[in-house]
Amino acid sequence: MQPSGLDGRLPVFVFPQSLTFYVADQTTHKQIVTLYNPYDFRISYSVLCNNPSCFTVDSPKGFVRAKCSLDIIITRINLSLSDASDRDRFRIQISEDEKRQVLGKKDVPAVLLSGTPEPRSGSDSDQFESVRAPTHHGAVGGAIGSQLLPQQRQQPFGTYQGSTGPSLVLVAAAVVCLVGLLMPTEGDQTPTRIPSYLHLNSNIKIVIAYVLGLLTYALLRAG
Repeated sequence: MQPSGLDGRLPVFVFPQSLTFYVADQTTHKQIVTLYNPYDFRISYSVLCNNPSCFTVDSPKGFVRAKCSLDIIITRINLSLSDASDRDRFRIQISEDEKRQVLGKKDVPAVLLSGTPEPRSGSDSDQFESVRAPTHHGAVGGAIGSQLLPQQRQQPFGTYQGSTGPSLVLVAAAVVCLVGLLMPTEGDQTPTRIPSYLHLNSNIKIVIAYVLGLLTYALLRAG
């Protein structure tokens, strides 16, 4: 289904809904905004900012495949509170792939605060810490993960990624139904070697045919 005629009313799904940077906490200077595409078509996106001199965006433009998500890395490069504004925000716009008409937009506020984040309250805050993934450096000295193209970082969601084809249970059930339809009909006088107790009446065959139709539809969608 194509998004024709939506005229900017397509919802834009991003996480988080806002960004908070802390001057004294270097770990907050680089943050990730995830853009989700739950639609059945590929979308193009662009990231705009009303204070672009204070930020860098690793992939300000690109596309997201259907049913996938994309991580956008935003870095705060100007940590001067005098240059910051409580109105700083990013605008993420999406459009139909390779078309200029904006189908939807989402504003993400970006706030710069002094100091460091306050520790979370709760008994678990002093027992668990975040775990970082190992960084592998390439020949040019940069992290390999940061060199990946946007389409390489996209991850499908909403479906089981380990699925490789139709379920064996569905296939087996379809085979059983097909065999049932091939069985002789009860009351048929045609000579056959199949025992009479395996003959099925018409009502049962109608039910089997209906179930086989449902299974066929499920198999086609799974494939």
